[in-house]
Amino acid sequence: MKVSVLGHYFSNGGEYQAQSAVAVVMPTVLRSTILRAVQSVFDQDFEGRVQLLIGIDKMFGPVEPLIALLRRAPENVSCLVLGLPFSTSSRHGGPHNPGDGGSLRAILTLMANARYVTYLDDDNRWRKNHLSKVVETVDGKVWGYSYRMLFDQETDTEIAIDQWDSVGPGKGRFADAGGFVDPNCLIIDKVKAVHTLGHWASTPDGRLGMSADRNFYAAISGYPHGSTNSVTVDYYVRRDNLIAAFMGQDLEFTEKLVLSD
Repeated sequence: MKVSVLGHYFSNGGEYQAQSAVAVVMPTVLRSTILRAVQSVFDQDFEGRVQLLIGIDKMFGPVEPLIALLRRAPENVSCLVLGLPFSTSSRHGGPHNPGDGGSLRAILTLMANARYVTYLDDDNRWRKNHLSKVVETVDGKVWGYSYRMLFDQETDTEIAIDQWDSVGPGKGRFADAGGFVDPNCLIIDKVKAVHTLGHWASTPDGRLGMSADRNFYAAISGYPHGSTNSVTVDYYVRRDNLIAAFMGQDLEFTEKLVLSD
């Protein structure tokens, strides 16, 4: 009987039970771009302890390069890798509707040994001040967010600051539905938001294969929040991505953006 279970923990000398200042949750199918994403976590200027939790939904690439990189994590970053012998996502035969990781974001959020939790996809990256910026926004609140720069996936070049989709409450093309913030831009206080975490494992209207990001955002959007007013996320899009259809529209965007150094 073949059983494939992957579990690794790199404490980097820290006490196992000591809570981290912030956690990073990353679901993955082991695309090669995960190395770029993980390196952007390692390059953060945040001085507190960081816990990186990686959940493997399905292995479409080799795990050895990732493990080799995690062994070189900075002293303030501990790393945990969880690979189940099955996928919880409907995309791969699991019971949970989201196609982007099933219930992994909910599982890893609850597993995190930190009160504050952030999210990063394996095909995007953060600028070096992302964690330091978003941690400041969530103090005394339930959640906070930053802004993102859209990047061309083929050429690795900047397209534009996203002023259409992930722009916060009451703005952009989702304004009538309460707005939207992409998971890569979010930070939450999971203790205050614990009753919303199940929304990571379900989709709007129960539609199979859809992302859970809008479902979770709808659950937290009405709670106290803060904004960095900065662009700290590099978000990669295909040239045929739906956002391209909205980039020519003159949508109202009233909150001042301050580009990161």
